[in-house]
Amino acid sequence: MLLGAGQRIVFIGDSITDCGRRDHAAPYGDGYMGLVRAFVDARHPQLGLTWVNRGIGGDTVRDLAARWEADAVAERPDWLCVMVGINDIWRGFSPGREAEAVPIDEYERTLRALLRRAVTTTGCRLVLADPFLIEADVDEPQRAETDRYAAVVAAVAKDFDAVHVATQAAFDRVLAHSPSSRWADDRVHPGLPGHAVIADAFLAAIGA
Repeated sequence: MLLGAGQRIVFIGDSITDCGRRDHAAPYGDGYMGLVRAFVDARHPQLGLTWVNRGIGGDTVRDLAARWEADAVAERPDWLCVMVGINDIWRGFSPGREAEAVPIDEYERTLRALLRRAVTTTGCRLVLADPFLIEADVDEPQRAETDRYAAVVAAVAKDFDAVHVATQAAFDRVLAHSPSSRWADDRVHPGLPGHAVIADAFLAAIGA
């Protein structure tokens, strides 16, 4: 298990991380982050970990940049878990919102700058999760674009010696046996079983 006693673990990202943490499911949300916390605490109660959810629905990497100091750096994490990119891609496939999409070069440049700032300032370790689309057809345009952004995250994770959570691969495993609709109504926002797929990938990545 990579997490150590008394450590502070901060999650930041979009609606997949948020998952009601600011209202009905405060403070952890009822998605993958809450599941990861629940299982790690249950299996390792002696560690006395502190968990923080700073996901906000609708965020792109630009939005993370605007709140990075307050919601990432100022939290002084020992581990910072970042999942962002779904909206950066999805907006390009949403009529009338194409201008809100974040080009892949800007996405990578911004993500690297944010992570460098966090690591340099706090000394935190990183967990980076891929953006995903719950779609089995790798040639479908949005899925193909998502795979390009996921490859960026994998490369960034390697460069930062971060733990990499291959969420798209986790969904591909279950999609080999079931339709996308079993996991999400819109291929983006998972139900509880879909969040369990993500949480399972997180737990495996951190050795929990």
